[in-house]
Amino acid sequence: MLEKDGYEVISSSNGLFGLRKAMEDNPSLLILDVMLPGLDGFEVCHRLREDPATAKIPVIMLSAKGQDTDRAAALKVGANEFYAKPADRIVLLAKIAELLASKSV
Repeated sequence: MLEKDGYEVISSSNGLFGLRKAMEDNPSLLILDVMLPGLDGFEVCHRLREDPATAKIPVIMLSAKGQDTDRAAALKVGANEFYAKPADRIVLLAKIAELLASKSV
């Protein structure tokens, strides 16, 4: 979805690999699924926030579980935003643009 909007996308099949890729590649933004094999998205986000090298990378979390407790947990570990799946494409793209713009300021 994001490639056709001009974004370069690097994906990962599990949480640990995603965490390593984020630490190696220093992406402009991360979109994390809550339910990932290995480390879940909450733990990945938490670890990214603990490392000064990755602490400021904007993080959007997505989950098939749209519970208020999931949203609260995502924000508690440092996510900038949380959306239940399926996320509205226009809303997601707007949030991505907002987070990338605020990062460059």
